[in-house]
Amino acid sequence: MHLSRFPRVRLTHAPTALHPMPNLTRHLGGPRLWIKRDDCTGLASGGNKTRKLEFLMGEAQAQGCDHVITQGAVQSNHVRQTAAAAAVLGMKCTGLLEHRITTSDRDYLGSGNVLLDQLFGATLEQRPGGTDMQAEMEALAGRLRSRGEKPYVIPGGGSNRVGALGYVTCAIELLAQANDLGLRIDHVVHATGSTGTQAGLVAGLEGLNSGIPVLGISTRQPRDVQEANVYRLTQATADFIGVRGGIDRAAIKANSDYVGGGYGVPTPGMIEAVELTARLEGILLDPVYSGKGMAGLIDLVRRGHFRPDENVVFLHTGGSVGLFGYVGSFAPVADG
Repeated sequence: MHLSRFPRVRLTHAPTALHPMPNLTRHLGGPRLWIKRDDCTGLASGGNKTRKLEFLMGEAQAQGCDHVITQGAVQSNHVRQTAAAAAVLGMKCTGLLEHRITTSDRDYLGSGNVLLDQLFGATLEQRPGGTDMQAEMEALAGRLRSRGEKPYVIPGGGSNRVGALGYVTCAIELLAQANDLGLRIDHVVHATGSTGTQAGLVAGLEGLNSGIPVLGISTRQPRDVQEANVYRLTQATADFIGVRGGIDRAAIKANSDYVGGGYGVPTPGMIEAVELTARLEGILLDPVYSGKGMAGLIDLVRRGHFRPDENVVFLHTGGSVGLFGYVGSFAPVADG
């Protein structure tokens, strides 16, 4: 995979660490749990979007663009990292924030990622839940072009075949680390939402003939919808990088049992996962993605989904800044 063919800017502090979680492993009684620390990618407190933005912003620069437009939920990790990347590269950034959750909570609406978006100099525009956000971005891009600007539109989560290249690079990096450690990885588990992380990982790991299965814990969509979306982008990414023979549909696995009341809606499992990981491993998860992803992993371990002698790597997608938008969900911790 000759990824140097694609425009890229270096934003990630890589390689991110891959290390065991002995205390959580002991608490759950196996299997051996490991964590890939993509919460420590460096830009704007880190997160998985930074890897995607290396290629997206690289393409934007190659096209001579001066203004990036993207979208996400109010507490979007992706908008935060995009705003920071634009600041680093001297570009303007507009983030469209979709109100997917009906709330008047001041922490959710103004703290966490929203505060950082503003500190990085992004222009924020609000949209009601259910809005066609892609259409809204394209309309804004048209208005900017009419004023002589050169906008570049980044889809939600940075999830297209260009953004997914970031997780092809992560797959290469992860396999190299495992080889150096003499670690046999039996499973990779992570939170899956806009699909770019999972699509890039699967395209990369399958293209390298690693034999490592990837399980996405869905944060929004039912299983059939999520798997179809991941498969579509995985195929597009594999074609983009020249993986011969494409990707077998059986390589796409998602579990939607841990979404709860909907995207961004806290669940008891998420709260337990955040608290356990913090107290046992000193690692902060987020309430929307990695918290629900870890909740899924913990429950699957308890259900005996993995063999005790297996090595399971949890890919931490970052987002702990979002905890400050969910203070009320952790009230006993905050008050204690």
